[in-house]
Amino acid sequence: MKISNTIESLRSVIQQWQRERLQVGFVPTMGHLHAGHIELVKQAKLNNDKVVVSIFVNPLQFDEVSDFETYPKTLAEDQQQLESVKTDLLFLPDNDMMYAGNQQALTRVCVPEITQELEGECRPGHFDGVSTIVNKLFNLVQPYQAFFGEKDYQQLLLIRKMVKDLNIPVEVKSVATHRETDGLAMSSRNSRLSKTQRELAPQLYRVLNDLAEQLINNSLSTAEVVAWAIRELKTAGFDPEYVSVRNGSTLRITDEKAGNRRVLAAVRLGDVRLIDNIRID
Repeated sequence: MKISNTIESLRSVIQQWQRERLQVGFVPTMGHLHAGHIELVKQAKLNNDKVVVSIFVNPLQFDEVSDFETYPKTLAEDQQQLESVKTDLLFLPDNDMMYAGNQQALTRVCVPEITQELEGECRPGHFDGVSTIVNKLFNLVQPYQAFFGEKDYQQLLLIRKMVKDLNIPVEVKSVATHRETDGLAMSSRNSRLSKTQRELAPQLYRVLNDLAEQLINNSLSTAEVVAWAIRELKTAGFDPEYVSVRNGSTLRITDEKAGNRRVLAAVRLGDVRLIDNIRID
């Protein structure tokens, strides 16, 4: 596996692959990799000639300084995992490289509408940080395909809209949420859960599934079922930020009983924030 620590060395490799007409798949990450990340890499390898993975803990997408400062950094272990699945190139930019030491004066990418509620409402500025850094990485890596997990569902739709609106020649591919055996959605932040919190955390997935089942099988309204789910989460020990049923393509609020629906939720367990979503079939 090649490792690139500079934009120049990254571009040198990418340009060589382009001359050889090799198709590049790309997986952007913030490190502290888990099996969900590795599944993205595997899917990228299945569909492309070469695979680039980036690791960059992006300060622009953190709305809380403490969350940025405590984000786990496990580069040695990450490199071992990426080598085990034959990643072709690992790109390791730093803050000075990506933002020229001046985040405040940086040109930013803002994707309207889809970023203004749910995660956008709870984490002001978060999505501008995501769209800006992903756009920069797309410009640097110039991939044919880029792979994202469905756990960050609103982020996935944001990136698809940005690519469409700005005519970026990248095919955005999604991979289903990777879960632990007890149903907890894999996340780099899970390692910060205490033993007691870790035992409780899978209840979020259970409540979302129960909510979906009630919407499918009962005559209760969406508002009634969502209110029930919030009560269940509070009783279990979570501090819910939102539970919402949305159209799976637009994220508009929907009461439709048929069609493409998805329930999305964000909760806190102590100082750890968990998000999850499932499709309502």
